[in-house]
Amino acid sequence: MVDQPLTPRGAATYQRILDAATQEFAEYGIAGARIERMVAAAHTNKAQLYAYFGNKERLFDAIFYASLERIMNVVPIDADDLADWAVRLYDEYLLRPDLIRLATWARLERRPAGPLVPERRDLEDHKLGLIAEAQDAGRVRQGKPFDVMAMVIAMSMAWSPVSNVYAATADEPAEVHEQRRTLLRACVRQATAPERPGQA
Repeated sequence: MVDQPLTPRGAATYQRILDAATQEFAEYGIAGARIERMVAAAHTNKAQLYAYFGNKERLFDAIFYASLERIMNVVPIDADDLADWAVRLYDEYLLRPDLIRLATWARLERRPAGPLVPERRDLEDHKLGLIAEAQDAGRVRQGKPFDVMAMVIAMSMAWSPVSNVYAATADEPAEVHEQRRTLLRACVRQATAPERPGQA
C-alpha cells in the first residue's frame, strides 16, 4: 500500500484501480481475478498497480477491509434496535451488492471455517461490546454476543446477492422491499427480545 501522499493525478489513478479491482474481485473472486482486466478498466498499467498495492493479494485485502469498514460506518450498529440494524444492512446490500460478494469470496477462497477476519478483531469488538451492554441491561436476549450478532447478520442476508434462495436487487418494486423490511424487522425483534420469566 502507498505510504506517501499522492498527487491529485496519482490519487485519481489509485481510486480508479480500487474501483476496477472491486468489480473484478466481486465478479471473479481472488483466484479468478486478472490484473490485466483491472489495469485496462482503470486506464493504467501493471507497474502502477504493483507500486501502489504490491500484489493481487494485498490489493484484495485493501478492498475487502475497506468494504467492511464502509459497512461499519454507513450502517453503524444500534444494539438497542437490532431489528433496525438488520433492515439497514438489507438496504446496504441492495446499494452495494459487490461488498457482500467480496466477503463471500473471502470465505470461499481463504477461510472456509471459523471467523472471517480474525486478524481484524477491531471490526467486531465494538459491536460485541454494545450487544453485551444491552444484554447486561436486559434489553437483548442472553447468549454469546458474537452469536447474537452472527444471527442478526444472517437474517439481514436472507435476500442478499449470495442467498441460496432468492437474491434481491434494487430494481424490484419499492413495495416488495418494504414487505421484506417489515418481515425482517419483526423476525429480528422477536429473535433478539429478552426472554420473559418462565420462558424456556
